[in-house]
Formats: sequence, C-alpha cells, structure tokens
Amino acid sequence: MQQNITRLPPEVNRILFVRNLPFKVTNVELYDLFGKYGSIRQIRLGNAADTRGTAYVVYDDIFDAKNACEHLSGYNFQSRYLIVLYHDQNKAQNRKSAKQKEQELRDLK
Repeated sequence: MQQNITRLPPEVNRILFVRNLPFKVTNVELYDLFGKYGSIRQIRLGNAADTRGTAYVVYDDIFDAKNACEHLSGYNFQSRYLIVLYHDQNKAQNRKSAKQKEQELRDLK
C-alpha cells in the first residue's frame, strides 16, 4: 500500500494574513470570498487605525488555506489587489517585543 504524503513548506499554516482590503469590507463579504476554498473557522477584521484594511482568515484545514493563498494573492477585490500571506507567529512576537523595548526606552527618559 502506497501512502500519498505531501510535504508543505514550513511557512504554510492554517492562518492567512490579508492586506490591502477596502476599509468598508464586511465579514460576510470575506466569508463569501474565502469560503470558496474551504471551511473557515474564523475571520478577524482589523478595526483599529493601524490595522484597518487587514484581516486574519483561519481555515479548518491547512490545504484549504494553501489553496486560498495561491488563488487569492493578487486577486482584484472591490478594485483593490489583495495581498495574502501566511501568518508568521515569530514575526508578530518580534514586533511586540520591539514595541515593548521602545516603551521601556521612553519610560527611562
């Protein structure tokens, strides 16, 4: 019996980070667009001033996320070209630690 094993690159995961979204996009519109590629567990839209136009899309299956990323990266959605990336937890942690260091420096002054 032969097993069909597919190796994915290490950066591939179930969480997609989407940039360049229209500010007035709704969760329903994103579910309609990203739901074509598989079952979605959660969508989180950025609503703060520095996160508007971004969203996190969490799929139930890693292969659905990979398929969506491949097909929707560069997709023209409401006259905007989407930037779809895999979420990188290390990058987010580094950004948080950099902000913490900046705050510590301000506190020292």
